[in-house]
Amino acid sequence: MKLRLSLTGVAAAVALLGASSAHAQAQEVKLGFAGPLTGAQAQYGKDMQNGIVLAIDDYNGTHPKIGGKEVKFVLESDDDQADPRAGSLVAQRLVDNGIKGMLGHFNSGTSIPASAVYSRAGIPQIAMATAPEYTRQGFKTTFRMMTSDTQQGSVVGAYVVKKLAAKRIAIVDDRTAYGQGLADEFEKAAKAAGGTVVRREFTNDKAVDFKAVLTNLKRLNPDVLFYGGAEAQSAPMVQQMRELGMQATLVSGEMSKTDNFIRLAGKASEGAICSLAGLPLEQMPGGPAYSQRYQKRFGSSVQTYSPYAYDGAMAMMKAMVQAGSSEPAKYLPVLAATSMTGVTAQRIGYDSHGDLKEGGITMYKVVGGKWQPLESIAGK
Repeated sequence: MKLRLSLTGVAAAVALLGASSAHAQAQEVKLGFAGPLTGAQAQYGKDMQNGIVLAIDDYNGTHPKIGGKEVKFVLESDDDQADPRAGSLVAQRLVDNGIKGMLGHFNSGTSIPASAVYSRAGIPQIAMATAPEYTRQGFKTTFRMMTSDTQQGSVVGAYVVKKLAAKRIAIVDDRTAYGQGLADEFEKAAKAAGGTVVRREFTNDKAVDFKAVLTNLKRLNPDVLFYGGAEAQSAPMVQQMRELGMQATLVSGEMSKTDNFIRLAGKASEGAICSLAGLPLEQMPGGPAYSQRYQKRFGSSVQTYSPYAYDGAMAMMKAMVQAGSSEPAKYLPVLAATSMTGVTAQRIGYDSHGDLKEGGITMYKVVGGKWQPLESIAGK
């Protein structure tokens, strides 16, 4: 009896060892990520990276197979510092290191020049970039995680005129590909809806003192000041608006729709309005479950971008499995034909340019020191 038990134990141990060995020998498929992981925009990059890490954790847990062999997806991350020149260097480094797909970059200003590097290498890229030109370069390798500025700007421009009854509108942008692109689309839509743009000014994504610009705008008595750019500028801008006695409502895009904006701007944030792609997290198809997994994995709450990054990563990994290959040329057509249910939407798919087919926008307002959803609007 003792001998039988001993042999049974050995057999179990051997089986377990074999299973562990098989899993350990799973072929690694390297995916790339790049975004701002240091500097003033590091919180955006980390948020995006977390979504990708969670997607890889979840998908690896299903023991995916490509061509009948188990694979393990791994992530190689790099810091592009939100700098276009650094972004191109990072892109080439990731390509040289053998990535099979690229999840990033975050900023439009880095994604656009980097996209040429990935295109030359034939590597599919799914970026958070929202500038229209990102997917209008004629590359077959560019896809989006979020709606474009064309979709978002058109919704917000019409919203401030029709719903906020704004007649006089001032516009300021940070002259980045993202900020200027969003402001351009906003301006076109606001004018088309019957609004009057009393002046358009610009700054940069490093500035913190806007009093000279705001003093000039105050004389024009705008109902709304639209800012195209990030929280690092929009927060001090709205503070200085209130210090100068400006009553205009600050309206901005998703890079200002953060808890950090409220912390930085303090009481001046009250009443600010921002847009964000898709539905509020609690209304997303997979939002509540995603929020729980995210909290458990990272010990913090979901921020803005991680659910979209999660869906982008899932689309890329599923395309490889469905195509039976991690070779970019073989899975690219499958990725382009993606149709799946994600965390953020019931149907995620790309049009002929690589833009998301469904592009709803939700408007938010700071009420009592918290972002409150106002209205979800279907994008064009």
